[in-house]
Amino acid sequence: MIPVLGLRYVRLGTRDLARATDFATRILGLQEIGRLGAAEGSRSVFFRSDNRHHTLVYFEGEPATQAIGLEIGDAAALRAEARRLASQGGAIHLGGRDDCAIRNVAALAVTRDPSGNVIELVTPARDTDGVYVPPRMAGIAGLSHVGLRSLNPARDEAFWTSVFGARVSDRIGTAPMMRFDDQHHQIALLPAKRPGIQRVAFRVESINEVMKAWYFLRENGVRIVFGPGREPTSTAIFLYFEGPDGMLFEFYTGAKTIAADSQRARQYPLAARSFCMWGGKPDMADFNL
Repeated sequence: MIPVLGLRYVRLGTRDLARATDFATRILGLQEIGRLGAAEGSRSVFFRSDNRHHTLVYFEGEPATQAIGLEIGDAAALRAEARRLASQGGAIHLGGRDDCAIRNVAALAVTRDPSGNVIELVTPARDTDGVYVPPRMAGIAGLSHVGLRSLNPARDEAFWTSVFGARVSDRIGTAPMMRFDDQHHQIALLPAKRPGIQRVAFRVESINEVMKAWYFLRENGVRIVFGPGREPTSTAIFLYFEGPDGMLFEFYTGAKTIAADSQRARQYPLAARSFCMWGGKPDMADFNL
């Protein structure tokens, strides 16, 4: 089993890097911390949301080219598990020096889950000494979790729990909400007909930031697709909205924590009330309720 510490970053391809950069800074409120030019590989822009070196990267490429970064505590364990998975026929490879330098890590291994979602395993992932300085006061406290599309959630759940040690907090229908620590979930698998990242969620400080964002997004012509609402599972208050290339983003606050294995996974029906206890209904293709 690969000892995952948690979600580290998200990498998103985009056809319009300038528009994506504007959205990340002006709308999301993330701090731009660096760029790479074409001579160094794909043109990329890096953004911070907390003390991690970066939590979001936009790079020039097809929007379907995406990856999530998971932090591993031990480089030796990472290399050993990479060799073990490769010996069992798993598609996994170690990144080179340049790939590691771009991600600000010492070691990198890349694999996919059974649906084809790209997973980058990194260690050690270095934090920054600088203070996070947002371009606007959105109240962001850090990258929280991602929603991943799954062609077969039950099959993919078995992969995530057996290979990465993820623990299931709750299920909605066949969709598991999984955690690596006491956070209610860092990975949610959602039934879909194609792989990919469905949404990227940032934790904000309070319900005030969620409601301020609702007004701010409407005033700036950003499409809101779900919320404000409250999850019955985590009790978090949320707001989903659409960014460049159809990617969904979420502001999220007030989620409960789960101490060790103190909670058995609960089963919720695949219905709108399982996603929002206030009666909200999503306006997006991945939620056919």
